[in-house]
Amino acid sequence: MKISTKGRYGLTIMMELSAKFGEGPISLKSIAEKNQLSEHYLEQLIAPLRNAGLVKSIRGAYGGYILSKDPDTITAGDVIRILEGPISPVDFTEEDDPAKRNLWLRIRDSIAEVLDSTTLLDLIQYTDKSESDSYMFYI
Repeated sequence: MKISTKGRYGLTIMMELSAKFGEGPISLKSIAEKNQLSEHYLEQLIAPLRNAGLVKSIRGAYGGYILSKDPDTITAGDVIRILEGPISPVDFTEEDDPAKRNLWLRIRDSIAEVLDSTTLLDLIQYTDKSESDSYMFYI
């Protein structure tokens, strides 16, 4: 299974809105410029997120988009499913071999568990522990 740019850029939009949650609307133009993405493409991605009730649009000169819920209640799985569709590596319902069908189900369930247990708040608060675990040598 490969997540397309729809899912990746959609997650970027949602993370940017999460980082500014409670501060007012954010324009897609500012998100596009900050992340070096196409504003036109982001406009196509925001519509399904708005239709699903994850974001609200605010009109006017200082308008833009805001999250409709707290960042700790929206998961990466919510965003990916809206933009990519169902999460499944293959159409396992057509698989005749029970061992392979079970494998596809376990892979699907593992991916879903990670996506559904990761909130937008988790993503914006993430710190790379591998960088802070480096050794310090003194001479």
